[in-house]
Amino acid sequence: MRNPELSIIPSKLNLVLVFSVQIVALLLLWLGSKLEVVWSVPLGIVFSFLLLTNYALMHEGTHRCLHEDRKMNWLLGTISSFLFPLAFTFFEITHQVHHRGNRTDHEMFDYYYPTDNLFVKWMQWYGILAGFFWIFVPIGSLIMSIWPGALYTRPFRRAKSAEILFDDFTSTDVLKVRVETLFTIIYWISIWQLLSLNWQSVAIMYAFFAFNWSTRQYVTHAWTPRDVIEGATNLKVSKPMSMILLNGNWDLVHHRYPQLPWTELPKKASNTRAPISYWKQYFSLWKGPRRNFEEAPVPLKDLNA
Repeated sequence: MRNPELSIIPSKLNLVLVFSVQIVALLLLWLGSKLEVVWSVPLGIVFSFLLLTNYALMHEGTHRCLHEDRKMNWLLGTISSFLFPLAFTFFEITHQVHHRGNRTDHEMFDYYYPTDNLFVKWMQWYGILAGFFWIFVPIGSLIMSIWPGALYTRPFRRAKSAEILFDDFTSTDVLKVRVETLFTIIYWISIWQLLSLNWQSVAIMYAFFAFNWSTRQYVTHAWTPRDVIEGATNLKVSKPMSMILLNGNWDLVHHRYPQLPWTELPKKASNTRAPISYWKQYFSLWKGPRRNFEEAPVPLKDLNA
């Protein structure tokens, strides 16, 4: 489907950003591997924020807003996904599921029903906040490339969050995931050898990214109305942070206008609810899930419906 905002996609800027992030990320990984391990801590903090920008670029790719040319959009999205790491197509399809099923029972982590197992709900919630959510994404992508049938077995079907997550994958999509996974493996083998990376340093730096990324995945959705489109919020952040997130703090704007490039989001802000304090929202998450009193919304059949 042709992107209605095709004429305003900042293709050249995004191209520069993708490769700039790649260069700086590899430089940080190289420095962390050459210096004493303790230096991986400050470098890891910087790395974690840099990869938030990388994730924002991946995200643009899932909405085909990374480049006006569809093939270049896929290529840049795939290159950005190397750093996460995961197959771009895996992310693209599951992210579309998120937009269609936002705030349904499949994505309701912040609320619980009286019949829910509270221990499981609290473990899920604090697992997200502590950064453990990140590791499941590369693992899921890898499973899809090796044995996609495993994602449709009973353990995954019993998990509400995964029940419908993989239903949209076609055989062509699985093939693309496999090709992208192969490219990702080649990428990591190559940079590991060329940069002589140290696994301890890399692990520390990715641990910082995992925490930073996982923590931010629900901060724009928690406590919002149980509505597929309106179930998001805009956040007040500093200008530098908004630049790092590529305006990702305007998440309600994004959910109302999912095909709008990141450069255009602030222009639509007046059409949505006023932003709330990031820190107030963030610290409220650590108080744990709340009891649900709203009916679950019906997932959208089509994102553009």
